[in-house]
Amino acid sequence: MPAIFSGISLGFGSGGAIALLSPLLKGPIQDPVTIFLVIVGIMLVAPLLSERLGLPGIVGLILAGVIVGPHGIRLLERDDTIVLLGTVGLLFLMFLGGLETSVEDLKQNAKSALGFGLMTFLIPMAIGTGAMIPLGYDFIAAVLVASCLASHTLVALPVLNKLGIMKTPPITATLGGTLITNVLALLVLALVVKAKSGGLTITFWLFLIPSLVVFTFATLWGVPRLGRWFFRRFGHDEGAEFAFVLVALFVVSYIAGRIEIEPIVGAFLVGVAITQQIPALSPLMNRIQFIGNALFIPFFLISVGMLVDPLILIKEPRSLLVAAVIIGAELVSKFLAAWGSGKLFGWSFPSTMTVFGMSVAQAASTLAAITVAFNLDIVDEATVNGIIAMILVSCILSPWIAERWGNQVQPATAPASEPAEFGLDPGQRVLVPVANPSTEDSLLNLAIFISKGLEGTLLPLHVISDRQGQISAAQQLRQQRLLDTATNVAHSAVVDVEPIGRVDGSISRGIVRTAAEHRASLIICGWKGYSSYRESLFGSVIDDVILRSSVPVLVTRCAEPLESTERVVVALPASRRLSPRSKFTLALGQHLASELKAKIEILYVFKGSNARQADQWMAALPEDIPAQALRGSFVQRVSQAVGEHDLLLLPARRRRRQGKWVMRREPEAIAHRNWQTSMMVVYTPTLAAAPTIQSPDRSRPADLPLGTSPQS
Repeated sequence: MPAIFSGISLGFGSGGAIALLSPLLKGPIQDPVTIFLVIVGIMLVAPLLSERLGLPGIVGLILAGVIVGPHGIRLLERDDTIVLLGTVGLLFLMFLGGLETSVEDLKQNAKSALGFGLMTFLIPMAIGTGAMIPLGYDFIAAVLVASCLASHTLVALPVLNKLGIMKTPPITATLGGTLITNVLALLVLALVVKAKSGGLTITFWLFLIPSLVVFTFATLWGVPRLGRWFFRRFGHDEGAEFAFVLVALFVVSYIAGRIEIEPIVGAFLVGVAITQQIPALSPLMNRIQFIGNALFIPFFLISVGMLVDPLILIKEPRSLLVAAVIIGAELVSKFLAAWGSGKLFGWSFPSTMTVFGMSVAQAASTLAAITVAFNLDIVDEATVNGIIAMILVSCILSPWIAERWGNQVQPATAPASEPAEFGLDPGQRVLVPVANPSTEDSLLNLAIFISKGLEGTLLPLHVISDRQGQISAAQQLRQQRLLDTATNVAHSAVVDVEPIGRVDGSISRGIVRTAAEHRASLIICGWKGYSSYRESLFGSVIDDVILRSSVPVLVTRCAEPLESTERVVVALPASRRLSPRSKFTLALGQHLASELKAKIEILYVFKGSNARQADQWMAALPEDIPAQALRGSFVQRVSQAVGEHDLLLLPARRRRRQGKWVMRREPEAIAHRNWQTSMMVVYTPTLAAAPTIQSPDRSRPADLPLGTSPQS
């Protein structure tokens, strides 16, 4: 034993340490394992040190790339592997930007996005061209350098995502403007290259413009429909969902490159197109953001740093002058574009500076453009060095400015719902009884959308009935598996979770008792859409839970994955005023529409003699929610108004039928007519009907399990 410890001590003594570090001292490193070790070490240490110095973490990654790269201590080469992963990181960066920008956001901010996009393109083009001509550049070279100033890379995007201001109108306009200015800058590059080679012919124009229009339309129209079909068909397989997103990203980016459009434009477009199918709080979105922000984007930032050669400015004196002019022109032009847009569209000064911080960064697309120009002898080496210096300065300033002023920007908030007897308050504790694996995912995803958006806690529950006697080992094992699955789903979405296993004489009363004991504020139950003959006579588990619960109960039937929801429809029956029950249902609909990135609409159904009352009732609704009044039968008109990709919310009252509290007949009638429509029946208790927990009634028939699917 002493010999063993002696060998270990010798191995990790001074000689052993040198032997271990020798691959790092010889550089550049060739061993793949050691290369990856160095890079992940940089990902861990560089952001922490940078934040200690008061700089954003991504600045540390860029500077670390400068230090370890071929122009620093030459620890790593910028080989094909680094280039590959850096390119993937750039595409992921643009893809995440697209995910934060829906088509509806672009439509709402189309004017500001177009205005900023044109300003941040035309102003740098004018200033850049005017600044380069006095340095001896011909017109074509000056225009090409100016186009490098006009484009930009959203290096500061992770900072804004962390600050929670991605949904504010100035940031949304900047994302749309990024698409416009990058496309125009790349178009200028293509024109310059074609003009230099003599290929600027009518054939070029006839190919480029139509292909760009067709590509954009095909991406924004085709990807959502393909994604909706895939998620509906294979939504139960989380690995397949993630793989589909990756395939869509790289296929669209590849097609963009093949038609002479920069792949980053395709990456941004596919993010905009597919965002409707990926709710912000879903486990899939969490996986995409985690993989991108923790692995691929840091690779891109490190690879950008490895491009920079700080000593070149000293070796080439003219490069110092060219770099100073390029950096000055870039900073001034981007600031003027942001300032002018802020004045034109009424942005606050912190928002304007945040937009300036986002649009000032230049990275791989700029370097790619200048490299193409250098290879064609359009610009000289001094220009390349000046552009590289601009990349370094802008990539350091961009996240610092964005974080400095982004902290003063107010995050976008969803419209506040009118106070109600039962409101959606922060810290909701959502209880979900799980019993059927085939419907467990849908119920859990619904609970995640509610609880995570309100910073609440998910309470998965499985109740075993001991009415038949001793509990078997198989029952206990099944309970543990169901709860483990629910816990894993919650953890993948970064939601607080408290799994609960319970044994009770009655499943329904076990649910109600658990809700009281664990202070649940909401119960979500699965529903198959109809009542069997036995349930009609004796009542079901859901009936008993609705009767005895002192908190709202959401009786849910998911006909398709919630991610496929295009519209949330809140159907309200005629009444003299907006009741607390309707207020709660409306607030819930607003919350779900926001999290599912879906539209929301209110249906108010009234009888023939209540037209004036309907007009008064409609006038009291929030102005930002579309609503329509429908005359006639509630079941018939609601059934006609909803479609396959809708989520229908119905507020319902509890009432007695043959001595039992049962669900109303209207939801079953609507479900029968619209079998492909997902539904949620919202039951809220009244103070007068607040139940008391009674002892188990052994004379009742055994309760039926919750969470059964429509096919069961």
